[in-house]
Amino acid sequence: MPHYRRFSDASVSEKILDTMFLITIGLGYIFAMIHLIFTHQYHDGNPGLSVEDIRIAYYGTHQQTRLGAAINGPMRGFLKNDAQKNTILDWIDHGSKEATFTKSVAPILNDNCIKCHSAGGMMKSVPLTDYNNVVKLTETDTGMSVQSLVRVSHIHLFGIAFLMFFLGRIFILCEMSVLIKRITVAIPFITVLVDILSWYLTKLSPNFAYLVIIAGALMGVSIMVQVIISLYQMWFYKPKSVPVEM
Repeated sequence: MPHYRRFSDASVSEKILDTMFLITIGLGYIFAMIHLIFTHQYHDGNPGLSVEDIRIAYYGTHQQTRLGAAINGPMRGFLKNDAQKNTILDWIDHGSKEATFTKSVAPILNDNCIKCHSAGGMMKSVPLTDYNNVVKLTETDTGMSVQSLVRVSHIHLFGIAFLMFFLGRIFILCEMSVLIKRITVAIPFITVLVDILSWYLTKLSPNFAYLVIIAGALMGVSIMVQVIISLYQMWFYKPKSVPVEM
């Protein structure tokens, strides 16, 4: 009868390596969720992440401009006061004229926004460095552009796939039902694919925002389940018998 490798076969050094990887992945995911909340909250004007925040992020409001939605939502905390926000909103409402932009709006953006919204900043894909770039944001808010979705999608797929693979390679050393193990290692990959697909579906119809939340929640649960079970079996579980297959 063949013997398949399990945590009981691993050396202490290998267990330490796997443990540090799992702890890092777990903490990384927690911080990713916190970052997600900070990024998407306030789209609906209220603190905390909601379905409406997801709808607006991907579908848009279709009732105000992208710039207006941003400074009324997640970006309003970067302005010093409501007077600055109202100055920008008034500029948008009165036709987004270049002369008014140069006199009243550009100083506000230069003082509060350029650090991130420029060639060397974190939000360089949405530059606010000159009138021609900013005026494009005074069009109707239709959520994230397809170009932005494609950029974020390929980053997520490449990065998360590697993490899921190494996490799964550690998890398959656990001793449990073969069927449960196979399903568990597949779920994170399925959920990340559904999650990214749901971004595009929400871009078409806001009702798919629920799918974004469900897929993301399942991905998070599947990751934490693998991390916790792997750590438990690695250090505390006492094998009762030799498993017969992977």
